[in-house]
Amino acid sequence: MKRRNFVIGAGLLTGASWLSLGRPGATSDGATREIRLASSVAAKRESAARIIDVHHHVLPPSLEASWPNGYAGQSLTKWSEAHSLAMMDQRSIHTAILSLPSPGVWRGESRAATQLARRANEYSAELEQRHPGRYGSFASVPLPATGQACAEAVYALDTLKADGVMLLASNDGKFLGDPQFDELMAELDSRQATVFVQPNLHPYSELLDLEAPGVMLEFACDVARAAVNLILSGTIERYPRIRWILANGGGFLPYAAWRISLANALPEFQEKAPLGVMTYLRRFYFDTTLAAGAPTMAVLKELVDPSQVLFGSGFLAVPEKVMRQELEALATSSIWSKAEYSAITRGNSLRLFSRHALSGEAVVAAPVYEPESTLQWLARTATKPLSAAAQRLKD
Repeated sequence: MKRRNFVIGAGLLTGASWLSLGRPGATSDGATREIRLASSVAAKRESAARIIDVHHHVLPPSLEASWPNGYAGQSLTKWSEAHSLAMMDQRSIHTAILSLPSPGVWRGESRAATQLARRANEYSAELEQRHPGRYGSFASVPLPATGQACAEAVYALDTLKADGVMLLASNDGKFLGDPQFDELMAELDSRQATVFVQPNLHPYSELLDLEAPGVMLEFACDVARAAVNLILSGTIERYPRIRWILANGGGFLPYAAWRISLANALPEFQEKAPLGVMTYLRRFYFDTTLAAGAPTMAVLKELVDPSQVLFGSGFLAVPEKVMRQELEALATSSIWSKAEYSAITRGNSLRLFSRHALSGEAVVAAPVYEPESTLQWLARTATKPLSAAAQRLKD
């Protein structure tokens, strides 16, 4: 697909995304199409009977009293261990990677946030012990208190053996990629940690005079802004061993990708993103929560390799009806082959979380990236005089 067509198609597909949910048979072929579709769905379901869910919320009972009601227009279902496991069994989810929902643990005071994070992380570890193989976890940390966040991340990763860390896209108004968080980035990079990025409600979002609740639009903006800031601040180049998962299909990021890549032409970003914006953007992993509709997946597949897409249910925050529709949309989609569907619902996650592989299950590890090499730097700097001359001629 040509880039221009990709951009135009992305804009059209954005508005149409939810129209595709629950309408797999709306074609002119009628019954014939339905028969072929049913056969495809059955094959896909058989190939992914042990789904890994990377976006599965937990809310420990000890934290319920501190949780804001209806945050960003999002109402949470009451958490219970039995409810979580029942939902997993109904949806053929074998393993769920637990994380706190937004707004995480920060309430304006670092000591209280640190205590909440510790209680949440230890509760998730207890669930893993009670139900071997059924749960993993993304640890919570008390950002924007960077020092305390580093200490909690080290404890969770090294002692509790968490699968990674959950970070909010914005923290007390500061987006990921802010220099204030560099100490934490260095700690995570040294451990080749996986980071699950969830949206938050930025303070400025609350000043907008919009009828739409924050969970509808502002959450999508928050994730996209954080991803762009991680690239343009040079964070991904400086800390390339961190593996980033963007919740909710990356928000608006896939649809704005080409526009964002035009930053390559701006001198101030050529040192911070020397390999080109699209190179870094394609390193992100994207979960399917609230993004599983066929048009959205079509844009994402055009942008990144299918290996970068992971299944997420959004349990606790997403209504059960919507979770069911999204899984059905993935299973009935003609966009993904049987092998790709199986990878999205299990294999791709195992590349990041190999400890959840079953006996005899082969796993290919996800790539580990390095900063710009000396040869790459030499090649890039060699073109600078030519680029400057071209710019002078243009001017």
